[in-house]
Amino acid sequence: MIIYYSATGNCKYVANRIASKTRDIAKSMIGYNDSGYLEKDESLGIVVPTHFWGLPTFVEGFLSKINIISEDKNPYIFLIATFGTSLGYCCGYLTDLIESKGFNVSAKFSILMVDAWTPVFNLSDKDKINKKTLNSDRLIEDVISKIASKNQGDFVKRKLPKFACDIFRKISKSGRKTGHLHIDEKCSGCGLCKNNCPADAIELQMKKPVWIKNECVMCLRYLHLCPNFAIQYDNRTKNHGQYLNPHIVSLD
Repeated sequence: MIIYYSATGNCKYVANRIASKTRDIAKSMIGYNDSGYLEKDESLGIVVPTHFWGLPTFVEGFLSKINIISEDKNPYIFLIATFGTSLGYCCGYLTDLIESKGFNVSAKFSILMVDAWTPVFNLSDKDKINKKTLNSDRLIEDVISKIASKNQGDFVKRKLPKFACDIFRKISKSGRKTGHLHIDEKCSGCGLCKNNCPADAIELQMKKPVWIKNECVMCLRYLHLCPNFAIQYDNRTKNHGQYLNPHIVSLD
């Protein structure tokens, strides 16, 4: 079983690639209703993006609540964190959550992919995006090979110390304030943003999206999915484009 959280399709793509090669099943954390039960010899994979040098708040909540049960005493459990600049301590936070449930982590991986945090990164150059995607594919193949062989170990790159990431996450918490978000005149009121917010932070009022929570996951899922590119983060995203993994047709 492979469980993933994906805002722009990167983690869904990784999870699907692994599932296809290992004859496993990949499921999104969004709308996940299973018990987390692992049959004998069944492995568990968790694939998530890095947010603010750590875990997306949605992932933290999901993994804190899920009850993992395995017929094996020591099932093969692998963790994968995708990232665009630095992994921070993302895999470390993941490991802490899994170990708190009484399981050992067998292998940890990191995969460098396109960074979709457009308040900082400009994704309007499609040639650069395509080159990064091709490089990611090579990294994914290497990870798949290790997982298929059930290799164990820490294969994480570009990680940072926990204490530094703990401090950074406190400082950057203001970045998740929904006050940064607004819509422009191109909004058609389609409601796609409301239906794709994992934090249920949006509702439609007078056929226009309104943020009803002070904070959200800030995955920018709805910004990248908006058909009219009408959702913006302050004045920092309008010229930076949108991004969805080119291999993914739709998000869960």
